[in-house]
Amino acid sequence: MSNHYDLIIIGSGPAGRAAAIQAGKLKRRVLVVDRKDRLGGVSVHTGTIPSKTLRETVLNLSGWRERSFYGRAYRVKDDIGAQDLKSRLHKTLDYEVDVLEHQFNRNHVETLHGLARFTDPATIEVATGPGEVTVLTADRFLISTGTTTYKPGNVPFNGTTVVDSDEFLDLGTIPRSLVVVGAGVIGVEYATMFSALDVRVTLIEPRDTFLDFIDQATIREFTHQIRENGVDLRLGSPIELIEDKGQHIEVTMANGRHVRAEMLLFAAGRMGATAKLNLAAIGVKTDHRGRIEVDRSTYQTSQPHIYAAGDVIGHPSLASTSLQQGRVAACHALETPTLPESPWFPYGIYSVPEISTCGMSEEEMQERGIPYEVGIARFRETSRGHIMGLEHGMLKMLFSLKTRRVLGVQIVGEGATELIHIAQAVLNLKGTVDYFVQNTFNYPTLAEAYKIAGLDAFNRMPIPEEYKVARQAAH
Repeated sequence: MSNHYDLIIIGSGPAGRAAAIQAGKLKRRVLVVDRKDRLGGVSVHTGTIPSKTLRETVLNLSGWRERSFYGRAYRVKDDIGAQDLKSRLHKTLDYEVDVLEHQFNRNHVETLHGLARFTDPATIEVATGPGEVTVLTADRFLISTGTTTYKPGNVPFNGTTVVDSDEFLDLGTIPRSLVVVGAGVIGVEYATMFSALDVRVTLIEPRDTFLDFIDQATIREFTHQIRENGVDLRLGSPIELIEDKGQHIEVTMANGRHVRAEMLLFAAGRMGATAKLNLAAIGVKTDHRGRIEVDRSTYQTSQPHIYAAGDVIGHPSLASTSLQQGRVAACHALETPTLPESPWFPYGIYSVPEISTCGMSEEEMQERGIPYEVGIARFRETSRGHIMGLEHGMLKMLFSLKTRRVLGVQIVGEGATELIHIAQAVLNLKGTVDYFVQNTFNYPTLAEAYKIAGLDAFNRMPIPEEYKVARQAAH
């Protein structure tokens, strides 16, 4: 067997997976190296898939979605244990890995398990076992090693009661109380999920704000809902000390307050998983968080034949964008023309309730000096919302007053991550407020909120001249 490949991919998360399958479709010789004995990367094993599976399990077993009808005490299963959460998790993960292995086999993608490091710009060594090293060469490389959890030395991690977000999935028991440090996407998702299980959750964020890339009005709506659901959200005070007292974990905050809980989840940031790649040997630099800088149109690093994609290059660090980046990188590396990525992609935060956004926030519109109008719909105004028993949920659209185009959409509430794609399509196709007014939506659906929000803005916007002319012609 020859040890030379057209493309070697290090890491098999969403970016590596998409790149490998694309290279396979182009009938090139491709190899995926992954240090884990199971494919899929962080996304499948400790990130996207497990956290979303956990959320679905929590909402189903707790009867969360039905409580507005049957009261807060309603449960599908009275005594929910850690094993209830894990059994569905393992089934889902096994299935994901099985699908991935099948995709690789079908597309003739070779795989090798081991730890890869560069020895020069054209060569990697893969440690496949104790004292076993395989040397491989390639014309092109793609680094898609993702991220690892950030574990500062002043946090007394012990793997059971003080954990990072990877260890959190191996819960032995469900705690009665939980402190989550860091109100980023991961922290917010886990804090709200466990609050739905009636765990007493305190979410601490040293900064005064959180999820800053999302429209502030949407965050206010979200904050109101999670506080109502029982999350104790504490913003704006740094943590001075975290102590493992045996029976409980004690957090001392700079403002003098103390928080006690059975368990602490530290979810304040992640680091690019690049430390063991020996990037110095190939002249590729990383930032203070181990992330690699790339040309965002081609995903080339400072070495043009070495590419990087996915979370290892930083923002937006979404599984969805990583898949896209991996495919674009593979096409460029293998000199195959491909369509450029769409400018507007959706963010999905799988908290309870969900948040999803696409396009600009109100703050961004103001910074850019774009005159705009807002259209708002609340889910309780839709018949479907009533049928589902939704007391909360909001869809908000931002339209340019000059062009009438939709420039931003924010949704908070049940089904937000699915609903956003209607807005994404209209946004990328340069659609206007008139689309939502002219088109019929299925009734009853939550998507009908688009019609309500569209009309809300439409009725406050000046009538364009061509409408007046058309109306006169009709008469």
